[in-house]
Amino acid sequence: MPVTFHTKKTNFNLGQKLQHKRWIKSWIESQNAVCGSLSFIFTSNKQLRLINLEYLNHNYFTDVITFDYSEGPSISGDVFISIEQVEINAKTYSTEPGDELRRVMIHGVIHLLGYKDETDEERNTMRQMENEALHLWLKMV
Repeated sequence: MPVTFHTKKTNFNLGQKLQHKRWIKSWIESQNAVCGSLSFIFTSNKQLRLINLEYLNHNYFTDVITFDYSEGPSISGDVFISIEQVEINAKTYSTEPGDELRRVMIHGVIHLLGYKDETDEERNTMRQMENEALHLWLKMV
């Protein structure tokens, strides 16, 4: 099944699309799951806040919202990402925007694997998984 990239209300263009697809599929397989249909939708802060309000009843900005359509071991869903928030995060955490974008992308995928980030322990687990995925990216490029 495909991994696709789309934009909505932003001029962002993801580079290295084939490498990103291979990376995401490889990382999902490393988690003993199957990559189903994944759509990454890159958008604006305003657009993501509207989605957050409409579907989750949360009236605040965020960097990623994931809608899970997975069945069994097949991971499928839509991952909406605010490019503006990723850029803010990169400045806040003194990291490269591309690295922060990949962290947010894989964060959405980790949610599709069933992980949550509501407690410190859950956030630490997800951060460790994000770091493992980013190391895989570095090996692949």
